[in-house]
Amino acid sequence: MATSSTGARADSGLGSFERFLTIWVTLAIVVGVGLGLIVPGVFEQIADLEVAQVNLVVAVLIWLMVYPMMLKVEPDCLSDVRRRPTGLILTLSINWLVKPFTMAALAYFFFRYVYSNFVPAGEADEYIAGMILLGVAPCTAMVFVWSQLTNGNPNYTLAQVSINDLILVFAFAPIAGLLLGVTDLTVPWATLIASVVIFVVVPLGAGLVTRSSLIRSGGNDAVDAFAGRLKATSVIGLLLTVVLLFGFQAQTIIDQPARVLMIAIPLLIQSYGIFAIGYGSARALRLPFDVAAPAAMIGTSNFFELAVAVAISLYGLGSGAALATVVGVLIEVPVMLSLVSFANRTQGWFPGSSDAARPGVTPTTASR
Repeated sequence: MATSSTGARADSGLGSFERFLTIWVTLAIVVGVGLGLIVPGVFEQIADLEVAQVNLVVAVLIWLMVYPMMLKVEPDCLSDVRRRPTGLILTLSINWLVKPFTMAALAYFFFRYVYSNFVPAGEADEYIAGMILLGVAPCTAMVFVWSQLTNGNPNYTLAQVSINDLILVFAFAPIAGLLLGVTDLTVPWATLIASVVIFVVVPLGAGLVTRSSLIRSGGNDAVDAFAGRLKATSVIGLLLTVVLLFGFQAQTIIDQPARVLMIAIPLLIQSYGIFAIGYGSARALRLPFDVAAPAAMIGTSNFFELAVAVAISLYGLGSGAALATVVGVLIEVPVMLSLVSFANRTQGWFPGSSDAARPGVTPTTASR
């Protein structure tokens, strides 16, 4: 049975507002599509506020979501993870040895066979390409949000994201080129570097500086209290991000609903399938829940900024590849929130938290 500490984490993980997050996200989707149709010019102006194809407004909202978790990161997190590497090995194995190839297989199966009578071959190839690009771009920043909503270990999550980003620099182009059959694929380095700096380095730096100041004035309790006060801000940032993402693509959703649905089906199968592999493997390995949940989610979520940028550079803004990556953006938040909910309901399947990996914390009793 699970320990009482595990149950306490479940109770503290989602407040009264967060427990109805699915409802709020649904409303945010409706509001986003509605506003995108009513005032498209506003969303076009917001969409133009970019640096290296990274939207600055979305970046600010992601900072709001990520910052509370960054407050809890220990400066020596990498040394902690080296002592318990199983979760990291699981994450990297799924991200780079499983996910790209299952995505390619699903894309080919659906668009070469299931949809062959409905989609011209040329368009099908572009949709396949866009889906492959999503499969070769595992998540970076947003995994901090999903980890926070499941009370994930912030040290481990940061290590997973950081090492994943490092591998991404070297592995993205060769794997994408292999699966796409493209020999001269050019990685948009500006987008890749800007994304890592904007979504990881900046909020991490702010979090470490704030944490140091709070610890000097009130210890770990001050950090926890401040992070708790920001939880509502984090959720508001998530909802506003949903409004923007669906507002940006409102016309596409209305103009091409059938194609959006056709692309979404294999992407949904891929997302839930990869999560099942990661979460099931974590359970078999008896990883603590606060490592298991982020480990499964980092492979399920996607680095959509990179995927969209490469799709546009290779195939063009109005291409099927670009549309496929955009559909990946649209389904991401609803899918990941459903997995967050599932993980929080099933955390009793796992041992207790990995407090042993956190400096100065006494290990709790694991589940028996």
